[in-house]
Amino acid sequence: MKMGWRGALGIGVSAVLLWYALKGIDFGQVVTTLRGSDLVLWALCTICSQLIFPLRARRWRTILDPVAPNLPLGPLWRATAIGMMANNVLPARAGELVRVFVLVRERKDVPWSAALASLAVDRVFDALCVVLLLVVAMLAPDFPTGFMLQGRSVQSIAVVMAGFVVMAFAGLFAVAQWPHPMESLAVRITGVVMPRFKDRVGALVHSLAAGLQVVREPARFLATFAWALVHWLMNALAFWFGFKAVGIVAPFTAALFVQGIIVIGVAVPSSPGFVGVFETAAKLALPVYGISTMQAVTWAIGFHVLSYIPITVIGAWYFLRMGVHLGDVKAAQAQASGRITGEHGAVP
Repeated sequence: MKMGWRGALGIGVSAVLLWYALKGIDFGQVVTTLRGSDLVLWALCTICSQLIFPLRARRWRTILDPVAPNLPLGPLWRATAIGMMANNVLPARAGELVRVFVLVRERKDVPWSAALASLAVDRVFDALCVVLLLVVAMLAPDFPTGFMLQGRSVQSIAVVMAGFVVMAFAGLFAVAQWPHPMESLAVRITGVVMPRFKDRVGALVHSLAAGLQVVREPARFLATFAWALVHWLMNALAFWFGFKAVGIVAPFTAALFVQGIIVIGVAVPSSPGFVGVFETAAKLALPVYGISTMQAVTWAIGFHVLSYIPITVIGAWYFLRMGVHLGDVKAAQAQASGRITGEHGAVP
């Protein structure tokens, strides 16, 4: 896949942020600290960091169940592993598209449109769970007292964020239950406020509504939410084991907080694997708990490397074994986009 301007921008952003993250850091001391860190705790950290991928595959099955019931976990796991590998080595987060392509190629009973829509739902649940856990960390009794942001207490900001989470969940239900009215409303509002983007917003709501069939059944919605929550708690546990491995003394809620800041941070354009963005977010977040920037960056580098390598190797092995070609991915995307655009245009 060609890099394009977005990929170039991402690499530029990553380079600047990596420079900022390492500014003032004695890299020799980082290496010394990592060499003397606890290998058992790092092993536990690595295991937990890799368990999130099969957990994501299992959640994906729940989301796709209305359109492709009882999918075996094998194809979902292989597609997820390859997609995560692609995100780590290809620009512009191309792994999401690769993940869909691999699943649809292996499972002909999964439509392209449904698979793409399911990813939108997947990411929405990710965002809501991460923000929810971030709010929990900010409201926890062990959150550092007196910490302020823009002159406001963190607790007051957390309450606002909690309200956002509640409204977001309500919005999901509204789009799921009344897809056509909500799409029309979104297009009309966007047409008044930002006319240039009304078609994009309409297509986004249309795709989201298609994937949100999961929300129409409360039991399946709760199952999807539960799998997402377990996913992000497991990821936070990996963070916490990594903290302990390099001697960082912090409560588990600190892992929830750092996780939230990092997830928000990696939303900006970056290089494959979020190099620089991850380290900068850790450098900014961990000092809130009284951790030195040296320890923060040391943890970030160690965790980033150990969480990056296994899934990249596993995904690459499946990629080569299955004979996937990126040219086929782009061709399938173009063909599917044409079908989805046609479907969207028919919605009143």
